[in-house]
Amino acid sequence: MDQPAGRDQRAPRQPGALSFLALERICKTYGATSVLRDVSLNVPAGAIAALLGPSGCGKTTLLRIVAGLEPADSGTVRVAGEPVDGVPPHLRGFGLMFQDYALFPHLDVAGNVAFGLRGLARAERERRVAELLELVGLRGYGSRRVYDLSGGERQRVALARALAPRPRLLMLDEPLAALDRTLRERLQDELRSILRAVGVTTLYVTHDQEEAFALADVVALLNAGRVEQIGAPETIYRQPASAWAARFLGLGNILRGTLRSDGRVETTLGPLACRAAPGLRAGRAVAVVIYPDAARADGQDEGACIEGTLGEAQFRGRFYRVELRCTEGSRLTFELEAPPGAPGATVALRLAPEGVYALSEG
Repeated sequence: MDQPAGRDQRAPRQPGALSFLALERICKTYGATSVLRDVSLNVPAGAIAALLGPSGCGKTTLLRIVAGLEPADSGTVRVAGEPVDGVPPHLRGFGLMFQDYALFPHLDVAGNVAFGLRGLARAERERRVAELLELVGLRGYGSRRVYDLSGGERQRVALARALAPRPRLLMLDEPLAALDRTLRERLQDELRSILRAVGVTTLYVTHDQEEAFALADVVALLNAGRVEQIGAPETIYRQPASAWAARFLGLGNILRGTLRSDGRVETTLGPLACRAAPGLRAGRAVAVVIYPDAARADGQDEGACIEGTLGEAQFRGRFYRVELRCTEGSRLTFELEAPPGAPGATVALRLAPEGVYALSEG
């Protein structure tokens, strides 16, 4: 999972970086159900890799196999070049944080953080606990009971406990799923900063694309036990590998079309200027993704013009979500600064070419 250069301020890994965690053709079945099918993945040292996908796609099972909590039917897990298959979980040197945090209610905050530090001298253990509480923003919380903490504070305690033994690999399974939206968004930024400060290689499981995109250097999109696509968050979103990937990412404006030799794509809406996936040839049937931010109602000449009847506009804070019932029968949804008319009005919108993407229909 190599991270292309130039990604905001997250110290992106360079292409060709050596793999620290390597999963090689991992397979897992339960009875007649195939949960993982030849899953391969490479994560460079220090990178944050997100396993993203819908419920039941196999992402938590894959995490448990890496952790050693259950065996794969076939395939190999390597860490720093060495296979760890068969190595007991407590000897792998990994940190694991679950969705429910699994804190010990009979211990205070310091006791929870220190749980994995029993081999250290008391003074060193106390120093390490204080260091971790400072890191996660809980300085002075050591004597508090976990049942007196908020959900966000419990999440930080669980993270500090997972980081305390200095794991060589940190694994997090839906750690923010139980929190409300506002707190979850705030903790995303804090969690990313903490993981960056520590520099630990991280495998992060989530079904939330915004969470994955906010945190990860690279994303592995899983679909029914297979890796659908691997890449940087921007690449996953702007160049989905399949119509399934586009729909999962919330890109519901998908039409069928045929790629033309002039670089445009012929659709039921007419010819549209577009970006095209590498390797597509003229004359080929394609799926056409029209991004929700592609439409403009300001009279610009750039891009193809489409007409239709406006449906209801929903205010979403930063934009209005507007439905356009096109004259040929398609229903498309766009994000606009303001509705271009009242519901029922006939309007014309222009589609920016960079907001139209043609990819293989299969």
